[in-house]
Amino acid sequence: MNAIISASDLASDLAGPNPPVLLDVRWQLGGPDQRSVYESAHIPGAVFVDLDSELAGPAGAAGRHPLPDPEVFGAAMRAAGVSENRDVVVYDGGQGWAAARAWWLLGHSGHPSVRVLDGGFAAWSGPVSSEVPSPVPGTFAPGPGTLPSLDADGAAGLARTGLLLDARAGERYRGEVEPIDPVGGHIPGAVSAPTTENVTEDGRFLPAAELVDRFKSLGVTPASEVGVYCGSGVSGAHEVLALAVADIPAALYVGSWSEWSRDGNRPVAVGPDPQ
Repeated sequence: MNAIISASDLASDLAGPNPPVLLDVRWQLGGPDQRSVYESAHIPGAVFVDLDSELAGPAGAAGRHPLPDPEVFGAAMRAAGVSENRDVVVYDGGQGWAAARAWWLLGHSGHPSVRVLDGGFAAWSGPVSSEVPSPVPGTFAPGPGTLPSLDADGAAGLARTGLLLDARAGERYRGEVEPIDPVGGHIPGAVSAPTTENVTEDGRFLPAAELVDRFKSLGVTPASEVGVYCGSGVSGAHEVLALAVADIPAALYVGSWSEWSRDGNRPVAVGPDPQ
């Protein structure tokens, strides 16, 4: 199944006999909780999921958005109506990062059918609702899935033996600015690949063929083992999603730069070159 879905196809699926579970994961980095935004208007039937408390564990040495406790995550998904045998569609405000995090986490935890609304809520032209639904509890239980992850050592090794992509803005990769984490720069050997270059101006993904060409220009070959990291495992999930649209499997370093840069024993590279 394609990893993304258009607004028109979602409207058709919602009107069909087996509508997907719909999750609203609107989120703003460093901003206020988006629950009130959801409550004012959302796609009918969508259930709000909070990225910081339900799609991530507490910030700390493992990064700003480490993996959540499986019990917490599973309970949140079941409360939202998620079951293994029912399709799930996730959307956010339009940037795609938070929705991609939910897509990745569900796939990593064993759900077989999750898609992201391409362009997010901004792309939706159908009816909206302020009614907060009370879904029938689902049965989803997190377990091993198909979307792999990397730890810090794995990311360091892949930067030397495969291809490790840095999904952050180029200036953060080069170490020119660092607005969030302790130091700027990148993991030695990683290649700069801002995830913002995978989408059009309206936040929709580039066509698959264009994404294939883009990742090829960054060094992806049919034999490549690919990994991705970002600041805290959110925009990196969006890059993994873009790679999936291009039919290129990739692993996510969840701790990402927020974990790496807090460890004084980890090397830091600066400048435009991977080394």
